[in-house]
Amino acid sequence: SLWPTPSLAIKSCYVKVYTLKDEQQWVILGTGYISSTYEEGAQAMFLLVRSKSDDSLILESKINPDMYYEKDGTLIFWFEAENRGTAIHFQDTAICHKVWKAICQVHSKAPCVEMIHDLMDESEAKEGDDSPKTSELPDLPNCELGKLGEIVDLVTLGLTSPVDKEILALLLEREDYIQKLLQLFHTCENLEYTEGLYHLHEIIKGILFLDNTSLFEILFSGECIMDVVGCLEYDPALAQPKRHREFLTQNANFREVIPITDSEIRQKIHQTYRVQYIHDILLPTPSKFQDNILSNLTSFIFFNKVELVNMLQEDDEYLAEVFAQMRDKTTDDDKRRDLVFFLKEFCVFSHLLHSESKCALFTTLTELGILPALKIVMGMDDLQIRSAATDILADLVKYTPFIVQRFMMDEAQQSEDGKLFTNLIIEKMICDTDPELGGAVHLMRLLRALLDPDSMLPTHRKCKRSEFLNFFYRHCIHNFTAPLLSATSEDICEEDNTVGSDKNNKNCFNNYQTAELLALILELLTFCVQRHTYYIKTYILRKDLLRRVLILLNSKHTFLVLCALRFMRRMIGLKDELCNFYMIEGNLFKPVVNALLDNGTQYNMLNSAIIELFEYIREENITSLVAHIVEEFYETLESIEYVQTFKGLKIKYEEQKYRNNQLWKNLYPVQYSKIFCRGASVLKHKEEKSFKENIEEGKAGMSSSESDFQDHYDKSVETEKAKENEDKVDLPPKTSLGGSEVTSFHSASEASGAGNPNDSSMVDLVDFSDDNKEDKEGDPPPRKKLHLKHLNPNLSHVNL
Repeated sequence: SLWPTPSLAIKSCYVKVYTLKDEQQWVILGTGYISSTYEEGAQAMFLLVRSKSDDSLILESKINPDMYYEKDGTLIFWFEAENRGTAIHFQDTAICHKVWKAICQVHSKAPCVEMIHDLMDESEAKEGDDSPKTSELPDLPNCELGKLGEIVDLVTLGLTSPVDKEILALLLEREDYIQKLLQLFHTCENLEYTEGLYHLHEIIKGILFLDNTSLFEILFSGECIMDVVGCLEYDPALAQPKRHREFLTQNANFREVIPITDSEIRQKIHQTYRVQYIHDILLPTPSKFQDNILSNLTSFIFFNKVELVNMLQEDDEYLAEVFAQMRDKTTDDDKRRDLVFFLKEFCVFSHLLHSESKCALFTTLTELGILPALKIVMGMDDLQIRSAATDILADLVKYTPFIVQRFMMDEAQQSEDGKLFTNLIIEKMICDTDPELGGAVHLMRLLRALLDPDSMLPTHRKCKRSEFLNFFYRHCIHNFTAPLLSATSEDICEEDNTVGSDKNNKNCFNNYQTAELLALILELLTFCVQRHTYYIKTYILRKDLLRRVLILLNSKHTFLVLCALRFMRRMIGLKDELCNFYMIEGNLFKPVVNALLDNGTQYNMLNSAIIELFEYIREENITSLVAHIVEEFYETLESIEYVQTFKGLKIKYEEQKYRNNQLWKNLYPVQYSKIFCRGASVLKHKEEKSFKENIEEGKAGMSSSESDFQDHYDKSVETEKAKENEDKVDLPPKTSLGGSEVTSFHSASEASGAGNPNDSSMVDLVDFSDDNKEDKEGDPPPRKKLHLKHLNPNLSHVNL
C-alpha cells in the first residue's frame, strides 16, 4: 500500500465537528484535534477527531472516493444521505486546505506519501505547489471596464464543475480582486455605463453561486456588502433597477430597544440582516432539485445567528435591562412592544442552537426574570404583544417546563393580589375575541404542554409530578371549566329550549364561537382523563361533570357533539369501576342512546363514534356496563341490525348471567352449611349459659348435701362438655325451600311444641326480598339477598 501506517495528530490546530439532523439543522458534536489513520484491512484513509478535554473519539470518518465533498473557506462538509451530513470547521486555514488536498487526492485515486506528510506537517511544501489539478482556465483578466465581458465568461465557465469552482475561488481571493471589481461598479454608476453594470451583476451573482465561505467573508464585510447589493440591483431582466440600497439604509431602520454598546454585536446584527436580505430577496429561489446550491450561504447565516445569540447571552446586563424595562409600570406600550418583539426574535434565533444549549439559554433567561415580565405583557390588550409573548412562553415551556411550573406554584404562595399566571393564561384563552379562536388554540396547547406528566421531572428536587397537578386542580381547574358549567347550567338549558337557535346568544352552546371554545375545553379535559386519572376522576365525580358534558349532545354543531362523546369514551377506557358505577347510577348512557336514535339511519361520524363506544364495551367485556346497557336499553336498540354490536352485548350479558347462576348454585349449600353450624353453636351456648344461671340462683337455699351434689354435678357437666367438644358437631337435617336444599334448625323449646313465635329461641332463618319472582330459567337470581334474622346482629344478611 502507498499509505503510511503511522498516524500523527495536528496538535497545533483544533476543529469543531457538526452533524446535520433530520430537522435540517446543524448540531455541534464537539471540539477537538484532528488526526488521520490508515487501516490496512479497509485499504482506506480515515479522519479522526478526538476531544481536547478527555481525548474521547468525536468523529471517525472514512474518506470515501465515491462521496461528494465540498469545501468553503475553513469548512469541509459532506452528506452521507439526503438529510444526514457532517461538517468540520477548522481554526487554521492552512490545515483546512491540506486536509482538502488529501480528500481531493483520494478522489483522484492517486495517493502518495508526500500528500500525507503535507497533511500532518505544517512545515511541508508551499500551498501553491499542492494546488489540485483542474481543467485549463486562463488567468483572470485585469479589472478594467473593457475586460468585464471576459470576466463574465470566465466566471460562467468556473461554475461548470466543483473543481473549477474551487480554482476560481482561489484566484478571486488574490490581490483584492473582488475589491477592485466593486471599485469598477462605482465608476460604471458615475458614468451611467449600463452595459458594464449588467456585466457586474452577472459577475457578482456568479461569485455568490460559487458558494465559498472565504469569498463570503470578503463580499459581506462592512466595506463591500452595500456595493454587492448595488451590483445586484442592475438585473438585465428588469426594465428599471430596484432600489435595494435605499430600502436597506432608509426604510429598514435598525431600532435599538436598549442601546448596544458592543460594536462587534452591532456589526454582526447589520451583517446578518443584510446577508439574509440578499439570500431571500436578491438571489433567485432555487428549485427543489437545487436545495443545496447555496448551502454554504445558508450556513454562513446560520453561524452568524448562533454567534449573535451566544454574544447576547453572555451579556447578562443587557438582557437584565430588557426584562427590567418590561416589568417597569412606567414603560409605555410602544416601548414594551419593541422589547417583546426583540425578545421574540432573539428566541427565534435560539432555535438554531443545540438542544442542550437551548435549555441552558432559557434557564438563563428565567434566572434573569423573564417570567414576571411575560406575565405583565400577557395581561395587555394588544393582540400583537400578547401573541409574541405567548410564542416566547411556549419556547420556555418546551425547553424548561419544570422551571415554568415551579414559578407558577411559587406564585400561589407569594402572590399578594391572588392573580396567578396560570389563571391569566386561562382567562385570555376564554376571552379570545378572534372568531376562529387562533389565540385560544395556542394557549390551550401551551396549557396541555404544562399539564403533560412527561414534562414533570419525577426526580427533580424542586418539582415533583404530583405537586404541579395538585396546584392546578386546587387553584385553576374551576376557572378552566367555568364556561362549560355555565353553558350547561339548568337556566341556560331551559333558555335554549326557547331561544337555542339564536346565534347571538353567547351563553348558548349553539353559538358557533362558544361551541369552538367548549370543544377546546373538552379536548384538554379529555387529555386530562387520559393522563391525570386520579385527579380528574375526583373532579368529575365531585362536579357531576360527565352529566354536564352530555348535555352538549343536544348541540347542533357535530364537532362539539363528537368532543362530548370522545370525553365519555375516554372515561370508559379507564375501566374504572367507580366511574362505571357513576355512569350507571346517573343513567348517563341514556343521552347517548337518544343521540343514536335521533341520528336515525344516517351513516356519519356521529353514528360511527357511538357504535364504536358500545363496541368497545362489548370487546373489553366491561360486565357492569354490559349488564346496565342490556337491562335498560336492549329493547330500544334491538332493532339496530346493520351492526352486530348490540346482539353481541346481549350474548355477553347472557354468558355472564349463566356464570353467575352456576356460581350461585355451587356456593349456596356451602355458605348455608357454614351459617347454620355457626347458628347452632350460638344457640347451644345460650342454652347452657341460661341453665347455669338457673342453677346459680338456687345455690343460696341449698343444704350442705345439696351443695356437695351440686359440686359433683358441675364437675360431671364440665366433663361431658369437654367430651362433646371432641366429637364432631352433627348438623341438623336439610329441608327443601323453593327448589333448593336449605338446612333448618329448631331449638329445644320448638321441638317440644311450647315455643312462642316471638320468643328469641325461635329462628327465622331465611327471608328473600323477592321470593315470589322466579328467573325465566328457573334458577335463583344471582343478585337476591338472603336475610338471616334473630341469629346474631353480625349475621343480619349475606349477599350471594
